[in-house]
Amino acid sequence: MEAFLNWLNSIIWSNALIALCLGAGLWFTFRTRAMQLRGFAEMCRLTVTGQKSEAGVSSFQALAISMAGRMGIGNIAGVATAIAYGGPGAVFWMWVMGFLGASTSYIECTLAQIYKEKDAEGRYRGGPAYYIEKAMGLKWYAVVFAVATVVATGLLLPGVQANAIADSASGVLCSGDGALCGSLGGAGMLKLWIGLAVAVLLGLIIFGGIKRIAAFAELVVPFMALAFILMAITVMALNLDKVPAMFADIFTSAFGAHAAFGAILGQAIAWGVKRGVYANEAGQGTGPHAAAAAEVSHPAKQGYVQAFAIYFDTMLVCTSTAFLLLSTGMYNTFRVIKEAGAEKLEAVFTGVPGVLPSEGAQFTQAAVESVLPGWGAGFVALALFFFAFTTIMAYYYMAETNLTYLAGVRKTHPLATFLLRIGIIGMVVFGAYHNAATAWTLGDIGVGVMAWLNIIAILILQKPALLALRDYERQKKLGLDPVFDPDAVGVRNADFWKSRT
Repeated sequence: MEAFLNWLNSIIWSNALIALCLGAGLWFTFRTRAMQLRGFAEMCRLTVTGQKSEAGVSSFQALAISMAGRMGIGNIAGVATAIAYGGPGAVFWMWVMGFLGASTSYIECTLAQIYKEKDAEGRYRGGPAYYIEKAMGLKWYAVVFAVATVVATGLLLPGVQANAIADSASGVLCSGDGALCGSLGGAGMLKLWIGLAVAVLLGLIIFGGIKRIAAFAELVVPFMALAFILMAITVMALNLDKVPAMFADIFTSAFGAHAAFGAILGQAIAWGVKRGVYANEAGQGTGPHAAAAAEVSHPAKQGYVQAFAIYFDTMLVCTSTAFLLLSTGMYNTFRVIKEAGAEKLEAVFTGVPGVLPSEGAQFTQAAVESVLPGWGAGFVALALFFFAFTTIMAYYYMAETNLTYLAGVRKTHPLATFLLRIGIIGMVVFGAYHNAATAWTLGDIGVGVMAWLNIIAILILQKPALLALRDYERQKKLGLDPVFDPDAVGVRNADFWKSRT
């Protein structure tokens, strides 16, 4: 089974998907006239404005939900894995993916707002399945995406996050004399108990619905991100003399000019893009679900807010992890060599002997521990818990939204919702206890399938989002607070906005 999953993952995450992610970002940057640069001040302004309603959440709450989904272990363990396979140069390509991904996020999230609708309970719902059906008219394609998303976010991806929580927590609790670890039956049983505890906490939140999810995300996400960034700044300040060499390694490795890392340029680009997409989720189709739930007067408003989310995720949080590792030298880098049909890892740089790429969180723990002994492992484990837990919570919301789509105009059957909740809770326990490499592979497959389906769709459907951008900018120049009228800009099938106007 493991061999099959690795083969499937290699097919999904071929160079074609990497080229598609980069190409889409470049194209949308061109078509939006680099709105992620021109509109940066507007992004910041809109992030802290807006009102919630009975049907929808505020722009900031929608941002917090989407950031909960984006800011998971990809920001801590995922960045470390990218460096493990691509060297310091992978960080540069993550930055490139973050910059380009901001325009991609604008397109997909604005489309989600344009084609959102109210469900049977009067709540805003939207996402790729909704805009694929309404704008493309391809019901079967929309159903395929919805089913893929329920499987990916409800079953495949939660296990990756839970596995990282269990690994980092057990690493802390089983250190030293390991008395607590031993009393609970060893590291394996401890991971199981951690998985059960996380599952109970998750159940308390997701059984409360979108309002409770939004309230929790709004409270936790900003503080956990700020604390992690401040820790990274502290570590860098204590290693200030190594910062110039760190930047030199990043840029020389990114273009194959570094003596040691130059030979893995292809891996640097591939893993920088791959983990960039995994971390910020631009183009994957996850962010639009939360974007559609926002109460705004114009779809472009939430498009701007979600473009800002990519900057915050990649340029601040992911970069903080990268700088932690590179400024302390607490990372390993491997060259992948194929021998007799099997992959073999050859060490290029070793800063933390014995740690494998799939154990990325241990690099980050070692980095903080090297500067602040006694604090590093515990702090990173706590940060990773909040990052990963809020991501699992957001995954549930995405799965539930697609389940609602599949139900159509009918109210989602209570049994279906209950089974989804039990399924995601069960996968949290399974992922916490299971092999890290397998969990990552399943997560990559889920991300990859969604990215293929969504990026192809938004490349076809980009026009309404571009029309919305021009309309928003036109109204802003007139000194107005933009209000969206789909008929006035030539957007069809935007039923919610037609009834609203």
